[in-house]
Amino acid sequence: MRINPLTTALAAAREGAAALLEHAHLPLEIREKGRRADLVTAADRASERVVIARLRADFPHAAILAEESGSAPGTSDERWIVDPLDGTTNYAHGYPVYSISIAYERGGELLAGIVYAPALGECFAAEHGGGARLNDRPIAVSRIDRVGDALLCTGFHPADFERNADFFARVSARAQGVRRDGSAALDLAFTACGRFDGFWEFDLSPWDVAAGTLLVREAGGSVSRVDGGPSALDARSILASNGRIHAELQGVLADGDKQRP
Repeated sequence: MRINPLTTALAAAREGAAALLEHAHLPLEIREKGRRADLVTAADRASERVVIARLRADFPHAAILAEESGSAPGTSDERWIVDPLDGTTNYAHGYPVYSISIAYERGGELLAGIVYAPALGECFAAEHGGGARLNDRPIAVSRIDRVGDALLCTGFHPADFERNADFFARVSARAQGVRRDGSAALDLAFTACGRFDGFWEFDLSPWDVAAGTLLVREAGGSVSRVDGGPSALDARSILASNGRIHAELQGVLADGDKQRP
């Protein structure tokens, strides 16, 4: 009998979370991955090991794309996309906004996704055509219909602040508030459940956005590139919203882009 990929993703996320919580009480081995403030810890690697072991056990023919170990080919049209610890800097400082993100695609289509925040006790799950849930309760995007009433979120690497500075300033001048929490996967999950009304970020990787993209769509929201073009896992920018403010928010961001030299 075929295993439900969402069941496997949930089991893998729980096992990865156990590794993260165990390492949280140990002295952390922290190093930078090539540039300032781009961190990796022993916890990232431990979580990824157990997550991949579970995925391979249940789906031995699937390809796997994971943040720390890279791409491993498969012999089917299935692929798992894994971030074993999204929000490593938060984790390293004891700030509880971090997550494990696991997405499953077949034939290039996202079909299942989990964003699990172990320190918050929150598990976001989505299946293509089956809606989105938080801890087994259905969730939906917010009903805010103008940027002026919206709480938004963004992200940026400290070394690349200038990439987003103009956009941050322009949106902050229009919205009720703009937050930066440091975990793109959770930012998308929080948009899916209505805590944020929209989210944008640049220079992300597929493992940052795959599961969260499905969550937002299944919760009734919209996802595109920041420039309004069709979303793609390798697009390197993302704009997600409740749908109602999508065009207006994209317009604000486009105005900011015009101001860039």
